[in-house]
Amino acid sequence: MEQKEDTPPQPDQDTVQAAQPDVIPSLEESLKQAELKAAEHHDAWLRAKADAENIRRRAQEDIDKARKLAVERFSNEMLAVKDSLEAGLAVGTTSVENFKSGMELTLKQLASVFEKFNIREINPVGEKFDANKHQAIGMLESEQAANTVVSVMQKGYQLHERILRPALVMVAKGKAVQ
Repeated sequence: MEQKEDTPPQPDQDTVQAAQPDVIPSLEESLKQAELKAAEHHDAWLRAKADAENIRRRAQEDIDKARKLAVERFSNEMLAVKDSLEAGLAVGTTSVENFKSGMELTLKQLASVFEKFNIREINPVGEKFDANKHQAIGMLESEQAANTVVSVMQKGYQLHERILRPALVMVAKGKAVQ
């Protein structure tokens, strides 16, 4: 039988079988190396995941501690104010003037605590009404411009930039047009 010129010569069976034993060990070796690398990467991923979880847990614990310590500092400062009030009430005989001066000193103490912790009062007499900081409870005839705070019924307070309690205010009505 003659071979056609177009077809390449076919390798004999001995050549094919001789090449296969070399290919199989290299494939098995590559597979083992890939499995080792995959195991290493999986182990590294598990460690990174555990580290991230530990960092998250520690951060949450730090936040909780900071919150507790902040309340503790504020509480310690407020204890001094309470002690002053109790001492004033414990005095058996006192005059109105002594009682008033004791209350004024205690109020100064309280104002000092508020200042330390950035608690500021909102007393907006004469300011333009701001619904974010004030709560209008009525309107009054006034010579002031419309929507101007005429009087404060109860002061408001803010902690840093957050409103703790809005000021209760009376607001000027607009002048009637004739």
